[in-house]
Amino acid sequence: MPFKSSRAKLNLSKEDKEMLESIAKSRIEPASKVERAKILLKYASGIHVSEIARQLQTNRPKVERCLNKALGLGIQVSLSDLPRQGKPVEINDEAKMWLLSIACMKPVELGYASEFWTMSKLAEYIRRHSKKKGYNSLSQISKGTVSKILTKSDIKPHKMSYYTKKRDPDFEAKMAQVLYVYKEVELYSKKSSKKQIYAMLSYDEKPGIQAIENISEDLPPRPGLYSEWKRDREYKRHGTLSLLSSIDLLTGKIYGQVFDRHRSREFIQHLKYLDRNISNKLKLKIILDNHSSHISKETQKFLRTMPNRFEFIFTPKHGSWLNLIEVFYSKMTRTFLKGIQASSKKEMKERIKQYISETNKVPVIFKWGWKLDDIQLN
Repeated sequence: MPFKSSRAKLNLSKEDKEMLESIAKSRIEPASKVERAKILLKYASGIHVSEIARQLQTNRPKVERCLNKALGLGIQVSLSDLPRQGKPVEINDEAKMWLLSIACMKPVELGYASEFWTMSKLAEYIRRHSKKKGYNSLSQISKGTVSKILTKSDIKPHKMSYYTKKRDPDFEAKMAQVLYVYKEVELYSKKSSKKQIYAMLSYDEKPGIQAIENISEDLPPRPGLYSEWKRDREYKRHGTLSLLSSIDLLTGKIYGQVFDRHRSREFIQHLKYLDRNISNKLKLKIILDNHSSHISKETQKFLRTMPNRFEFIFTPKHGSWLNLIEVFYSKMTRTFLKGIQASSKKEMKERIKQYISETNKVPVIFKWGWKLDDIQLN
């Protein structure tokens, strides 16, 4: 059935039609030429573009390109490929190195307001300044080509991640002390017959735990309406709490206390708590960071009242990731604290205590593996 189309009709003379039919039946003509001849014949007979593509098992854009050439340039031209542009300009290694050097600079250093590049902005800069630098091959470069060059060199100037500079001159030595403790834990775990003289603990504070109360009730999942819990955006703040915890590296038991703050006096209370709950036959070896409350005059004064009871192993500055208690806090944040609500700080304290109690029923022994094989114990 003839179709209606905004594209013009293709009028074929008797000679054109005979030529196309001959090519369409040929077994020696190139396959592309045979296909184009069939496209022109079908279109001239009134078949729709989409139907032509379906019958010839090709795609619509290819059919349209053939027809546009036939209607605009003639039958003969449509049967062959148009001359293409010459060989792409080759970008040599020197030009690529200059491009990469620009990518590794900040735009603000080159007079722009932005801190980091976008592909479009970087390509624009390269095109604008390449000729002055003698790199004519870059004068017409597209952002796609810029992206390919950067990807091949594993350079991502449009992205940013964070790192921590080692500002502690004794970083390696302090790290070795911490790893030494983890090595001791490993050996104690393997040799249960070895007499234990230390309780080895990992300690840290988790401040800023918010007690938030929702004004309206949570709505449970409802099939067909929403699949997750719904919560009102309005809420009421009741303040924050600090959790002070130590984890026994041999048993996985958590010794946790919740306070309103985490000053020296709270830290001392936690040390007293550990002293009460751990056998006095064991010396308490504690891995902790350099928080001011851990080395304050008040803390040192207390420690002098209990000689030989505690031994502190300080992590390096900006080396809190070496402290295994952080693994517990990370898990706690992702599971228990996620979305928690409480009507008061008192309720929040009780919920945290309950969580620690539940955790201690099935304690998890966190193990450190990185670089432990490099540690040798005498």
